[in-house]
Amino acid sequence: MKAKVYACVAEGLEEVECLAAVDVMIRSGIDVKLISMSGQPVVTGSHGIKIVTDMLWEDSQPGEADCIFLPGGMPGTKHLAEHKGLAEALEQALGEDRRVAAICAAPSVLGGLGFLRGKKATCYPGFEDSLAGAEYTNQGVITDGLITTARGLGYALDLGLELSRLLVGQETAAKVKASIQYDQV
Repeated sequence: MKAKVYACVAEGLEEVECLAAVDVMIRSGIDVKLISMSGQPVVTGSHGIKIVTDMLWEDSQPGEADCIFLPGGMPGTKHLAEHKGLAEALEQALGEDRRVAAICAAPSVLGGLGFLRGKKATCYPGFEDSLAGAEYTNQGVITDGLITTARGLGYALDLGLELSRLLVGQETAAKVKASIQYDQV
């Protein structure tokens, strides 16, 4: 069965953080769905780029996702934090031993929900205080248990590779890394 990721796309997200990680996961054979959190099929990012999503949150089945991915950006992260259905889905995912990932400002959503207590985590500089109870690290990408966090846009490829490694294996992630000519890490 193919691994499935839900990428939660909110108005004002950081487009490249989302799409770079998603691209890497798709190349790894992961079934990635772009989920609109705004109730509209087209979401506009913080830099004015419009993203056509695969489905609306209201029509999705978050319980079928092996990983729920939260891109950062502002005000996208704020919209994710305010979404009650997302909070419930994240809690359910972690309770069922499924993965959660967030990049840039979005780890603050996980911190606000108390999911980072006792975990190592990273985020965009300035959001460290929002990681409630986490042990902050300035690593680009870190996985602690079922939670993977990334520092920002510059680590979006690394995040995609890490999630690929976790969901479909090191060999596949290494092949994708080689095929995209990425030798930074």
